Amino acid sequence: MIIEKRVIDFIKEHHVLTLSTAVDNKSYSANCFYTYHEEDNALIFTSDYETKHIKDVAQNNYISGSIVLETSVVGKIQGIQFNGNMYEAKDDLLKKYKKTYLKRFPFAILISTAIWYIDLTFIKMTDNRLGFGKKLIWEKEN
Repeated sequence: MIIEKRVIDFIKEHHVLTLSTAVDNKSYSANCFYTYHEEDNALIFTSDYETKHIKDVAQNNYISGSIVLETSVVGKIQGIQFNGNMYEAKDDLLKKYKKTYLKRFPFAILISTAIWYIDLTFIKMTDNRLGFGKKLIWEKEN
């Protein structure tokens, strides 16, 4: 299934995602600067090993999250909710994703932290500009 261009464009236009983890029936959310690697359909961000969300992912790497447009105008509401599997980038992926991340956030070169990525498995975009409550849904094929 192909992801609609307007969904990809929305993801690319923004730079902060909310990441949600869950371990032992306890959920946690964190906000992260991200960039999107379209070819791999992956969200890329940095985070320290000592953060709660990274410790949670070590136990359960299936995550959910959202990217939203802040607006109080109902007709302009847009946002995505997503699910995916989160991993630390290693070897060739680390090189590729670090380059992608630093292109968008060059100041991150000064930060010593790990590069993580979310392999997206589900995306639901709400876009009220297309009609109230209009949803665009994409799911990864097995």
